[in-house]
Amino acid sequence: MLATFSVCLFVLLMQFLWKYVSDMIGKGVDVIVLAKLFFYAGLTFTSMALPLSVLLASLMVFGNLGEHFELLAMKASGISLLRIMKPLVFTCIIITCISFYFQDSIIPKAQVKMSTIMLSLRQKSPELDIPEGEFYKDIPGYNVYVRHKDKKNNMLRDVMIYDYSDGFENAAVIVSDSAKLSMSEDKKNLVLTLFSGKLFKNLKNEGKAYSQENSRYQRETFSLRTKIISSFDGNFNMIDESIMGNRDIGKNYSKLTNFVDSVQHDADSINRQNIPYFKNRIYVNSFKQPYRPTQNSLKNDTLFDKGFQAYVDNLPVNKQIDFVNKVKNKVDNINNEYSFISTTQSNMARAIRSHKIQLNMRFTMSLACLIFFFVGAPLGSIIRKGGLGMPAVLSIFLFVFYYSIDTLGLKMAKQAIWPVWEGMWLSTALLTSLGIFLTYKAVNDSVMMNPDVWRTFIQKLLGKREIRNYTKKEVIMIPPDYSQDMEKMLELNILSKEYLLKHASIPFYTTFWKRSEDKELERIIQLMNFYIEDLRNSDNTLVISKLMEYPVVLPLLPVFMKKPSIRWICSILLPIGLILYIASLFGQKRINNDLKIINKINEELRIVITDYKNS
Repeated sequence: MLATFSVCLFVLLMQFLWKYVSDMIGKGVDVIVLAKLFFYAGLTFTSMALPLSVLLASLMVFGNLGEHFELLAMKASGISLLRIMKPLVFTCIIITCISFYFQDSIIPKAQVKMSTIMLSLRQKSPELDIPEGEFYKDIPGYNVYVRHKDKKNNMLRDVMIYDYSDGFENAAVIVSDSAKLSMSEDKKNLVLTLFSGKLFKNLKNEGKAYSQENSRYQRETFSLRTKIISSFDGNFNMIDESIMGNRDIGKNYSKLTNFVDSVQHDADSINRQNIPYFKNRIYVNSFKQPYRPTQNSLKNDTLFDKGFQAYVDNLPVNKQIDFVNKVKNKVDNINNEYSFISTTQSNMARAIRSHKIQLNMRFTMSLACLIFFFVGAPLGSIIRKGGLGMPAVLSIFLFVFYYSIDTLGLKMAKQAIWPVWEGMWLSTALLTSLGIFLTYKAVNDSVMMNPDVWRTFIQKLLGKREIRNYTKKEVIMIPPDYSQDMEKMLELNILSKEYLLKHASIPFYTTFWKRSEDKELERIIQLMNFYIEDLRNSDNTLVISKLMEYPVVLPLLPVFMKKPSIRWICSILLPIGLILYIASLFGQKRINNDLKIINKINEELRIVITDYKNS
């Protein structure tokens, strides 16, 4: 397991490297910083590498035991598979507890440090690598355009620089034939040396209003000019770890539960306060019965004497504008208030979900070690293949399946489409069901997962026919009854001809599903197998060779399709029923051809038996 753990951890680290390689390369960062990053990343990926290593190790161990028949020897001695697995089950329980402690105590600190380094790397200014033919915008306050780079002399040709470091009102444009760019010794400033160029710069007019007449600008022609860019910091500066430590990834179990309880209490308090407020301001005011003035109230109310619109129209224009502005301000205030409350509640709900996800992840990733053992150990005892070949392929397939389902559940939980516990425990539930199923099959010595069984099934599915292989027996206890066998052949020929006449045409879809059993075909198969088994006791080599020419005829439908309820369901489910109907048509055609071949072989075999008896 230690060997497989190191391999799995190395693969995960390589995947991490390729994912974030753009944030590491070209930053001029010290090797010690990158070493710390990979060290903390290795600690973080331990929780993911451990279940995969348990799965691969259990597959290899029980696959080797099954391949060398050691499991068979132990079972023959009266030791059950569960008893064989018992010591390793206790070992996996200990690994699960260690994994939970590791995730609760060490991984949060490692994730905080790793995230801090990654965020510091992203915020660090990159080493200068100005491209050709496009503007370079990674220098704060400057846009640099270089038409051509002379790498031999380390020179930039046909350079154009937009300098807006002093503000856009004082923007400057510098054009030069060539330039050279270098860093200061403390890596806090850029030194830009320009050759043979011009400078154009706007000058701010102090105390005067801007106009085309009084605007001023500066124009300068130079042969050599040096510019210091002080806004560029090339050093690596580590940000404060407390920024990442306050997030959900940097908290242990107790801090996560305390945060969820406190924020949930605050959210409930806000809801209790805001629900009546929303009800009165939105629901009651929007859906209550409108005001219908009576005749008496209209006489006493001058506002509704001639109608509200007439009242507004009679007001002065400035009063109307003031009236509309007041209404607009009130609506804006209500809208801003609701937006603030809604944003606050959504942020609190999002924080609660993220912390609950981390809480559930502590248990799911730990239990995955134990569950993967109950998947790998039975599967290894069933396939009976050790080494790194078949176990590695199966473990990767199973882990990819688990990781895909886990990622799906995680996204559903983050987006609040599913409850957090459903999304986080979905992969564990599916994996547990698979482990119980495989353990049950392995304990009962099932051949369901045997590769040879699946190979035979696929060959039958692809149309590869089974071939009869008979040899002449050295000792014959009971000789065949040739006369009876020839009568059976004649009877079979009659039955097969009647069957061919009956099934020569293609049945309708409904007629096909109304058939319950094909008893005629079963009678033909039974009759043919009867005289073939009897004739296998013949001492004539020609008779034995003719028996091997008989095709193997199988029933048209499997056993479960003979039940009326299943046939009725298949006929209703049109896509499935149509596929089975088309497949049965091809199967019927194959059976008809086999019966014709059987009739021909029967005639030839009867002639061989007659000649043999006469001789």
